[in-house]
Amino acid sequence: MEEDHLSGIRKLFAYYKRLGEEAMAQVADEKLFFQPTEDSNSIAIIVQHLSGNMLSHWTDFLNSDGEKEWRKRDEEFETHINTKEELTAAWELGWQCLFDAINPLTSSDLKKIVYIRNEGHTVSEAINRQLAHYAYHVGQIIFLAKMLAEDQWKSLSIPKNKSKDYNTNKFSQEKGNSFFTDKV
Repeated sequence: MEEDHLSGIRKLFAYYKRLGEEAMAQVADEKLFFQPTEDSNSIAIIVQHLSGNMLSHWTDFLNSDGEKEWRKRDEEFETHINTKEELTAAWELGWQCLFDAINPLTSSDLKKIVYIRNEGHTVSEAINRQLAHYAYHVGQIIFLAKMLAEDQWKSLSIPKNKSKDYNTNKFSQEKGNSFFTDKV
């Protein structure tokens, strides 16, 4: 049962990674750096933060605190990424660190205690904490991308006013195993 849970977690992380990528792909390169207000974040800043968080929390995941001494969290909210290539590299580096940490986990690891800012979490709790955090920020990326793509936006889920067509198509197919089909 716990191995199924780990498999599902890996698929969920891959799903949110894919959603972020599909959203960013719909945005013109220069708009990835657009900040609606001085206090809000651009897509690039959100990616910087996600990458910094992933590198800190997933490096040496089972053995060291998730908030590494070398992390400069506050700087993640200043513009340091200046090109789409840098944005893509930061995105991939963070996600690779995450998958390198979670792919080898087994059910026997789930009850181990890991620390984030000196607070103990079971591995399962730490994974769920990060999954919720990343889904939150990917949602922000999608919101900004949809706004910036304007009338060129292609829905990443069921398009508006298309639920009936979507359901008709789904129910005409054989029953499947999972909504999350990405392989990690």
